This record gives sequence, C-alpha cells and structure tokens, in this order.
Amino acid sequence: MKRAPARSRRSAAASAAALALASARSLALALGGLACAGAPAGAAADAGGGVTGDPARGRAIVADRRVGMCLLCHSGPFPEEPAQGDLASNLRGAGARWSAAQLRERIVDPKRASPSTIMPAYGRADGLSQVAAAYRGQTLLTPAQIDDVVAFLATLRD
Repeated sequence: MKRAPARSRRSAAASAAALALASARSLALALGGLACAGAPAGAAADAGGGVTGDPARGRAIVADRRVGMCLLCHSGPFPEEPAQGDLASNLRGAGARWSAAQLRERIVDPKRASPSTIMPAYGRADGLSQVAAAYRGQTLLTPAQIDDVVAFLATLRD
C-alpha cells in the first residue's frame, strides 16, 4: 500500500489535533464549566517548583475527560480507559524524562517549552485567544490541581 507524502501525514495530524482541541473546548463549554476550575489568572504561576500535590488526585484529574481532558491527546498507564489519544506523547515515564518544575511548566504554559504545541495552557489565562467570554480570566486547572497532576506525573518513572 502506498503511503501518503510526509507533508500530507503532517497536515492530517495537524487537522486531527485541531479537531481534538476544538472538541476539548466544546466539551468544556458543554459541561457548563466543569472543565474550568475558575482560578484567577496567573494563580498557577505562583505554585512552587517541588512536588507538593496528591498523586492519587492527580491521576484522577488526568484520567477524567471532564476535568483534565489529557487523554484526548495523550496515552498512558490507564488500563481502565480504552480510548486514549495518540496526538501527543505517551505519559509513561514522564517523571523520568522531566523534573517536577519542567512538568509544571509544561502544564501551566506548554508553549514556553514547545511554541508550536496545540496543548492548552492549564494554568495561564492571559494572552489566550478564542476563549468564551464566560471563561476569560480563568485557568483550566487550579494551582492545587496542577500540583496534584505534577505529583502524579512525577511518579511515572517507567
């Protein structure tokens, strides 16, 4: 079977990623804000660099499609979740690849680490585009939720 040129495969991947991001945004709006914790803008940037969260709560946030929405794009050690994304990196071994501070930065404002990423900024509310009026000035996750997610991801060493 003949494969599509690399440019076509990249375009298809970019289209699929844009669709996943639009779906995540639509889901957040359809759920009436369940995916938006309502933290004040910039609050997560004040969180410390260490691992202070609860890994069990962090795992629940990552796996819950109504809160973290991580599995729309990522896959990982979630055998109970049959539908996992393949647009972004597998979360297995995230704690071995990145420090807690690097994980936090990738969650709070992923464009700092990867300017071309489609991953939303979970801890930043300023400088964003295409945000519904009801959600402007809010972050997707609270600083405490980000601490929990970082604590969970830091445990993924294999």
